[in-house]
Amino acid sequence: MDLHLLEPKEDWMQKQWRPAMGWMYMLTCMTDFIIFPVLWSILQAVTKQPLTQWQPLTLQGAGLFHLAMGAVLGIAAFGRTQEKLGQQQVTIQTPRAPVVTPVPVPAKKDVEL
Repeated sequence: MDLHLLEPKEDWMQKQWRPAMGWMYMLTCMTDFIIFPVLWSILQAVTKQPLTQWQPLTLQGAGLFHLAMGAVLGIAAFGRTQEKLGQQQVTIQTPRAPVVTPVPVPAKKDVEL
């Protein structure tokens, strides 16, 4: 009997949304910080406009896009780690310290010199 027949079917998006978010964020950063600034400079040179610096679109609004994507990707990575640990059902036993019973110390006798 095939085991893959017993597993519930998952939708592609349900299974691949985490990598898709990572790829989307990487593509957005590449376009906003590498491709668009180069194209902006070429466009200004071709049209003989005065050169101005490219203003990244994702940094407008105090970079909230990057904060949000960092939170989404961070929480997704944490959640996936928890899922993998739950599937493995690993039990970690912490070593216990040996029990030490205190022994009374005999009292010292005062020695006179």
